[in-house]
Amino acid sequence: MTPERETNLEEFGPDDFSDLKKCIAEAIGTFVLVFSAVGTAVFAGAKVGNLGVALAFGLTLLFLVYTIGPISGCHVNPAVTLGQLIVGHVPPVRAIGYWIAQIVGGLIAGITIFAVASSLPSYDRASDGLGANGWGAHSPSAIEGPLGGVIENGYGIGATMIVEVLLTALLVFVVLASTDRISDVLNAGVAIGFSLAVIHLIAIPIDNTSVNPARSIAVAFYQDGALAQLWLFIVFPLIGGAVGALVYTLLFGRDRGVRAS
Repeated sequence: MTPERETNLEEFGPDDFSDLKKCIAEAIGTFVLVFSAVGTAVFAGAKVGNLGVALAFGLTLLFLVYTIGPISGCHVNPAVTLGQLIVGHVPPVRAIGYWIAQIVGGLIAGITIFAVASSLPSYDRASDGLGANGWGAHSPSAIEGPLGGVIENGYGIGATMIVEVLLTALLVFVVLASTDRISDVLNAGVAIGFSLAVIHLIAIPIDNTSVNPARSIAVAFYQDGALAQLWLFIVFPLIGGAVGALVYTLLFGRDRGVRAS
């Protein structure tokens, strides 16, 4: 008699890892993503530019897919976990565990980045920040005057809402579609990683690119004005994750078929 499956993923093989190990993998993966990619923006952003930061995000996610993907699916993003929950590939209890693990891993990464940055004598938290997301006066496109202070705001809240929904939906759709049973699952990491890189190339000038609430929460405490705007980078990526999952369901038209990345 075939045992009852908890999720659709279990159709394709045994679940060899406990939920605790999965959550630990998500915490480690989120730490690595935030420290490596946001760390690149903080430590080397002036040298590598937006392209270098975008590649840091994309390439980090690419190698994470192939390392922790077999354990937890390599969500490392609450919006991705929400999309997987909507289409039935993780149960609610596991999804909650993933969300907690992702936020904890991100927060530890934020503390670590700040500790490293603070050891540089020229680092000024108020002016240099820590790669946080923001719009208006806190958008990367805001123009500062020669004596300091913002003389012209950058992209506004409406643009930020739009890009966070659209680009998070794109990321979640790519994750689900590239790991579908009719896809070349072995190449899923390449598709997912480079999608995140392209997403950052689009949105870094707008709001520093979130598409990941854990990434935004991780560094918002260290940049002036970021906490007041943090709500948007939690709510709208989650909306985008839900949209991406619904588009995937609409196009692929079935309930089963996804394998772990």
